[in-house]
Amino acid sequence: MSTTSAATGSSAHLRGDRVVVWSPDYLGYRWGPTHPMNPTRLDLTMALSRSIGLLDGVETVRPTAATDADLLRIHTAGYVDAVKRAGAQPDAGQAEPDAEHGLGTEDNPIFPHMHEAGAILAGGTLAAAREIAAGRARRAVSIGGGMHHAMADWAAGFCVYNDAAIAISWLLDQGYDRIAYIDVDAHHGDGVQHAFLGDPRVLTVSIHQHPATLWPNTGWSSEIGSGAAEGTAINIPVLPGTVDSLWLRAFHAVVPGAIAAFRPQILISQCGADSHREDPLADLSLTVDGQRASYLAMRDLADRYCEGRWLAVGGGGYGLVRVVPRAWTHLIAAALDREIDPSTAVPEDWRERVATMAPGVDLPSTMGEGGDVSYLTWDGPGGTPETGVASMDRALTRIDSAIIATRRASFPLLGLDPEDPRD
Repeated sequence: MSTTSAATGSSAHLRGDRVVVWSPDYLGYRWGPTHPMNPTRLDLTMALSRSIGLLDGVETVRPTAATDADLLRIHTAGYVDAVKRAGAQPDAGQAEPDAEHGLGTEDNPIFPHMHEAGAILAGGTLAAAREIAAGRARRAVSIGGGMHHAMADWAAGFCVYNDAAIAISWLLDQGYDRIAYIDVDAHHGDGVQHAFLGDPRVLTVSIHQHPATLWPNTGWSSEIGSGAAEGTAINIPVLPGTVDSLWLRAFHAVVPGAIAAFRPQILISQCGADSHREDPLADLSLTVDGQRASYLAMRDLADRYCEGRWLAVGGGGYGLVRVVPRAWTHLIAAALDREIDPSTAVPEDWRERVATMAPGVDLPSTMGEGGDVSYLTWDGPGGTPETGVASMDRALTRIDSAIIATRRASFPLLGLDPEDPRD
């Protein structure tokens, strides 16, 4: 498919201020043949982006691996050494678990060269940050990043090294002192929140499935930061089954107001695609159309408040064929200002390629799913309009309960009125 038929924007304009960071080495981040986080999703995303013409004329940046000094910004020396030792064993796949560091569990099995694989993902997000900090780009996207569960001293939730936290730490050292991180993964962005829980220079916002219903069982609205940073951790837990229109209602009722109050210099987005209704590991009900709407909303916030500085990374997402490639192709398109209409046909050459890899899978025919991304604007406590449909009224009541709980916990600490929908 030609570029002009799939997307808008000239390739000449794309060189210089919009960057795609990519390395085939990302595909080495492979936990095992049956593990749900399979790098095939990255390969298929880049293949779809190329096939649809999105990357025509776009020069990708190939990153180098994060150094030990980079990793030690967030992780302990003992942990980095443990990861190196585990992955260097000749029989790494059968190595003894290292419970102290979360290695060798069902979620985080030891695999060969896991240090190198994790370091290149972290290096990709750092490369994106460096492009922006150097003024070579306003927007940068690296779909290999988003390993938001990794903690200082242990692996968690399929994550070895916390690339977003490492990049944030690096940006702080470059003179940025107001950095906003927005996480739209179905799972709470616990590792990034934890890394900066007491740092008032970093605002972390996570909208995720309710912690009573999904691992890591954190991200309650009452989690607001600590000490001088109270108010700079914002959590919006939504119930299983939340659809596009309700998710977007919650997002827009909280996130723009918080970003406006914080006035960040750069926005970092973790764009996990496991909020999709087909994802096997979570229970939200977004469509690819709803996910695309979230990417566009975050990009627009960066344009409005950060002079366009936007760093986007991937994250979760276990619908390897039908979901992630389309969702993250839309993410790349958003970063490049080459939005793809959801009604655009999925290129036949991509479908033919995937059919040989995943026989029997019902492949998508268009880049969207006809999702309804319109939403009722939140208009204050008790202001939910009558819809005339009892089930929708109940769903609105539940999402509005989440909205007001989050606003009441966080907004006063940002100087905002939690009851006023204008904030």
